[in-house]
Amino acid sequence: MRRLYFILPDVATAETIVDELLLRHIEWRHIHVVANDNIPLGALPEAKIAQSSDLLPALERASAAGAITGALAGLAAVAFPPAGLTIAGGAVVALTLAGAGFGAWLGALIGVSVPNSRLDRFRTAIRKGDLLMMIDLPHERVDEIEQLVQLHHPGVDIEGTDPTIPVFP
Repeated sequence: MRRLYFILPDVATAETIVDELLLRHIEWRHIHVVANDNIPLGALPEAKIAQSSDLLPALERASAAGAITGALAGLAAVAFPPAGLTIAGGAVVALTLAGAGFGAWLGALIGVSVPNSRLDRFRTAIRKGDLLMMIDLPHERVDEIEQLVQLHHPGVDIEGTDPTIPVFP
């Protein structure tokens, strides 16, 4: 899957493009629109928190860091057990999983409050009143959808694609 980015001048253009995408069998859940708070999106598919925040990248980083920390703590406990306790490999696994879980929880809390860093290049346009549309597509449909938008909507700026999108967009 790839994510296409378009800057749209107004809600009417966005609604027309969404209708065309739906007719081309692009699912509603794969279309995401971001606008500033002053623009009512109406029936447009508003970007969810996974698209508009750094939730997923923060979750990935924090889970990995927590798992590594938990594994190191487990290995330290096996190497230097507290007096009178016998600690085996299960402790390493348990602490690794606990660390990953704690890291995921903490990463989710932090990631939700941080704007999506992949959208930084669009912040000025969004503040100005333009809309950002993100469309998640299979690789083989990218050119088709770009040509469709270029043909019918010359005022729309095609801002490129991401080579891949997160597993859970």
